[in-house]
Amino acid sequence: MASDLAFHRLLKPLLFLACLAPCARLLWGIQTDDLGPNPLETVTHTTGDWALRLLLVTLAMTPLRRLVHAAWPLRLRRMLGLFAFFYACLHFATWLVLDQELRWSDIVVDIGKRPYVTVGFAAWLLLVPLALTSTRRAMRRLGRRWSQLHKLVYLATLLAVVHYLWLVKADLRDPLLYAAVFAGLMLLRVPWRWLFQERRTPRRGEMSGG
Repeated sequence: MASDLAFHRLLKPLLFLACLAPCARLLWGIQTDDLGPNPLETVTHTTGDWALRLLLVTLAMTPLRRLVHAAWPLRLRRMLGLFAFFYACLHFATWLVLDQELRWSDIVVDIGKRPYVTVGFAAWLLLVPLALTSTRRAMRRLGRRWSQLHKLVYLATLLAVVHYLWLVKADLRDPLLYAAVFAGLMLLRVPWRWLFQERRTPRRGEMSGG
């Protein structure tokens, strides 16, 4: 237990810095004018990619806990989820402010007209209540409903994957890879042992009164 706690205390700040690194890289690129020929596209894709990656890493914490038989992956899950929301907000804000220039009529039309924008916006909306209820106080107040509410992360991640698939028009390798990872993480949550457990046929004489 002590070694597990020490490992967690060492890993958490390192992971925090690693999660900040993509944002720091973008800020440095903006400062040095080193974001390529299309800076808006670079910022949009980078923030969207990292939002999806961190959502998948967040979902991986529960299977990882079962694999390593330790509690520290679950202690990292909230931070990873909040960073996923952070990059999702950056991704959404980039589209809202830099791409659409806060033209609200165009924004509403875009959300309703383009399917990949619709599902992306829906994914972001689903993440909002999860971020707002990520505190221990919210967990205590909501009780069992907290766990039910936070199952929305599965739907949010699915919509984020679909958003990426529908956004890409040519090379589908990256979005298909993310889709495969998501599918694998969902399969790891299926109680296969229970589903495939053979029901033992009672032997003669085992029935009551036999």
